[in-house]
Amino acid sequence: MKQKYWQYFWCCTLSIVLAFTFGGLGVKSAQALLRQHHDSPGILRYHSQVSIKDEFGYTWQVLLFKQNYNSVVPDLRLRLVGFPGVVEIAHPQPLEIETANGKLLLASDAYALNTPAPNVGEYELTNILPKLPTTDALKLYLPISAKKPLVLNIPNTIVTEWQWLVTEID
Repeated sequence: MKQKYWQYFWCCTLSIVLAFTFGGLGVKSAQALLRQHHDSPGILRYHSQVSIKDEFGYTWQVLLFKQNYNSVVPDLRLRLVGFPGVVEIAHPQPLEIETANGKLLLASDAYALNTPAPNVGEYELTNILPKLPTTDALKLYLPISAKKPLVLNIPNTIVTEWQWLVTEID
């Protein structure tokens, strides 16, 4: 009786461990998060923030936010922040955005003249985001001081959230 109990116990334990191990393989590692912050007392603003690994395994903070709320159409900015000392963004080169069907769009560098740090880039997306599909993934080609641009793969769930942030949240 005692031996059957232990066999049952180890069989269940092994099943649980395998379920957690292999069940998590299909989960995407990049999940965006809409966050709110106070611009001033009583005024909440929202932005999309996600951590995404580049092709070399370094993590980047990818932040989409609205700026200049006093305008009829607020500016949309995409801020990309890498780990300090690992990479330098080449200013004032544009960010290249490639859609799933191969369409290439250019976002101008908002930090063309004055950058807060070499590992930070910010790009104008006001005219770009409406041209992007809402359900497809994107590739961002980030201009860096090396010869070849750095690639960030943006999952379709993030792109959908960006569209939602722009169209649904004020």
